[in-house]
Amino acid sequence: MKQFWLTTKEVLEVVLIAVATVVVIRHFIVQPFLVSGASMEPNFSDGNYLLIDEVTYRFRPLQHGEAVVFRYPKDRKTFFIKRLIGLPGDQVLVRNGQVFLNNEQLKEEYLDEAVLTGGEVDIKLKDDEYFVLGDNRAHSFDSRNWGPVLRKDIIGLVRLRVLPLNQIDAFSY
Repeated sequence: MKQFWLTTKEVLEVVLIAVATVVVIRHFIVQPFLVSGASMEPNFSDGNYLLIDEVTYRFRPLQHGEAVVFRYPKDRKTFFIKRLIGLPGDQVLVRNGQVFLNNEQLKEEYLDEAVLTGGEVDIKLKDDEYFVLGDNRAHSFDSRNWGPVLRKDIIGLVRLRVLPLNQIDAFSY
């Protein structure tokens, strides 16, 4: 009987350590994200399963062109994935299908050259504001529609696509 309780105790310890490890990793280091919709095509498609890095951006500034997951400013229970276009202090101008960042036309290597950005925007971002756009500009609901995203609403950086298996990819910026 004593052996049974020792074995049970050991199993419980292993289970508790495993659960604690998963909780820490899931809530503070890496978070899964399922892409829903076409706003980030062709780079991220509906049904892509991504892993989000929740640590790196806390230790270094976010950078132009990074893909981030954040809470939608109008409904914090909803999460979006978009591309960082403007960082705090930047001037973002969208006019005649082009995006200008601090008075220079933005070069977006992750987009086809023929992509045009609709709408008219002229915004100077405050200290904790970020301007985000979907890669599929014609079908993206983004900062052109609802304004900047606050730093506190950013969950993390897209680091890895794990599904579908034929599209596994790591992203470094």
